Amino acid sequence: MHNIIAYVIVLLVGAVVTLVVNRPARAISLRIGYTAQPDERKVHQTVTPYGGGAAMLLGFCAALFAALALGPLHSVITSSHEIFGVVLAAGVIFVVGAVDDFREMSAPAKVAGQFLAASILYFSGCTMYQLKLPFAGFVVLGPSMLPIITAVWVFAISNAVNLIDGLDGLAGGIVAIASGTLCVYGLRLEDLGLLPVTNVGPLIAALTCGICLGFLRDNVHPAKLFMGDAGALMLGLLMSASTMVIGGRTPPASGVTFFFFAPLLIPVFILGVPLIDAVWAFVRRTASGQGFHTPDKNHIHHRLMRLGHGHRRTVYILWLWTVLLCGFVLVPLFQPRASVLIPIGVVVLLVGLFASFSPLLFRRRAREQSRESVESPLP
Repeated sequence: MHNIIAYVIVLLVGAVVTLVVNRPARAISLRIGYTAQPDERKVHQTVTPYGGGAAMLLGFCAALFAALALGPLHSVITSSHEIFGVVLAAGVIFVVGAVDDFREMSAPAKVAGQFLAASILYFSGCTMYQLKLPFAGFVVLGPSMLPIITAVWVFAISNAVNLIDGLDGLAGGIVAIASGTLCVYGLRLEDLGLLPVTNVGPLIAALTCGICLGFLRDNVHPAKLFMGDAGALMLGLLMSASTMVIGGRTPPASGVTFFFFAPLLIPVFILGVPLIDAVWAFVRRTASGQGFHTPDKNHIHHRLMRLGHGHRRTVYILWLWTVLLCGFVLVPLFQPRASVLIPIGVVVLLVGLFASFSPLLFRRRAREQSRESVESPLP
């Protein structure tokens, strides 16, 4: 069986199992009161059950068992302890998120739980070994730095996914697109001989993509099921694990066009939307004297909705941005000559993003709405 077919099979298994488990997860969540209550900082207006994170975790484990039965993937799982570490770390961060969903945890306790999950990844060997820095070449990471870098990496990506999870289908769709891109990227590096076929990164990415696709069936607007912090933090951990073992293990090779200067810039692009939102949230809240975990309604998706886009259109716009960013990752790998066009494309996207959220546009939209309210006849 060809490797690609095996990856597609486990992706489909994860999607189908998650889809099937969605309904009982929803029923159990309603029964035990594991629900999201509407309030002034949330967009949804009805009580909605969590439980999507549990469905995705079960789908991930089921797809992993399916991978064990497939010859091409059996060696990927059994060649190291990394997959075991990923499952254990995912379970730990899922519990942290679930507790936070039930009753809000303090920020230090939540961060400690995320660092515990990152430590499990590190001790299982699921981490990066080296960095390829722009204009500086490869830097081999020593054992004293690896735990810190692993913890920071997991913390950054997990919280980025968690912060963007504010609209129905938004986080699940973005992670599905990003993880699918990462899987294709990793498999392409294997074809080029730059990654061993036993690298677990493409498998983790394929499983992550599958469970997100299965979850989206009940999470698109109007959502019947939420992933909660449990699911969002888990997806962030899975993305951080797969990016570390792909981008942090690609060896130097002459004559091969990498994505820009460093493979570890890949997650910065494929997860560009949530990472930009997370950085802006940190700057915004720090400048106002608030804590990083203080919730508000000034995220990218909130701003798009205030511009007049509906719930679904906002989600589709951010999905499209993610697709475009992921295209910047894949096209140069298959067409090296296209890499010279990427800086131009990035500048165009950044200008478009700035223009989309310009205060001038907000003020013009406000004036138009005010004019319409004045000119509209009274009933």
